[in-house]
Amino acid sequence: MDITELFEQGGPLMWAILTASIVGVGVFLERLWTLQRSKVLPRAFVERIRALVAKGKTSEALLLCEENASSIALVMAAALRTYEHERQRGDIKEAVEEVGAREVAHMDRNVEIVGTIATITPLLGLLGTVVGMIQVFREFVSAYAAGAVGPDSFAQGIWQALITTAYGLTVAIPTLLLYRYLQGRNNRLVLEMEEDAMGIVNLLEDGRRAAAAAERA
Repeated sequence: MDITELFEQGGPLMWAILTASIVGVGVFLERLWTLQRSKVLPRAFVERIRALVAKGKTSEALLLCEENASSIALVMAAALRTYEHERQRGDIKEAVEEVGAREVAHMDRNVEIVGTIATITPLLGLLGTVVGMIQVFREFVSAYAAGAVGPDSFAQGIWQALITTAYGLTVAIPTLLLYRYLQGRNNRLVLEMEEDAMGIVNLLEDGRRAAAAAERA
């Protein structure tokens, strides 16, 4: 029996599991494309902004951040914009945290869909098995009443009912691995983004102190 025949033997819930698997793979690929380092945290760009801030060229750094569409650029732009308005460290940090939270939420979007699919596909498979077993025993009772009980037909009904569980697990296991991979990738990017954002805040504060010391001198 080939895969097509097995799929047909599994019943209508096989289509639900197949649809869920397609959605899961589609969301995974979309998140993988969106969470590219070049779109979230381009390292060369961050180093360039740090160098400009260290030299006191905050206006030039702000212009570059506004021209860049990455998540870290938006966070750094918020810090630089607040600094340009002569706000204190607490205000700069608050602006960074506000924009950072929004960007993290954007990065986390749809990731849970993959995790949900990894959770529901084995349950759909189990539901298909339970429904199949109910049908098997109902047919068994009817056949027993008619005096035509056969072990072959009974065994065939059982293995047909188990197809959906096997298929649900086949989809759920790799989908769960994809979900964990997305979570790990997301967490690493968020951690690096927080470190770079606080690094800019510290550089701005150091620049403010150096300017104040120069004025006193």
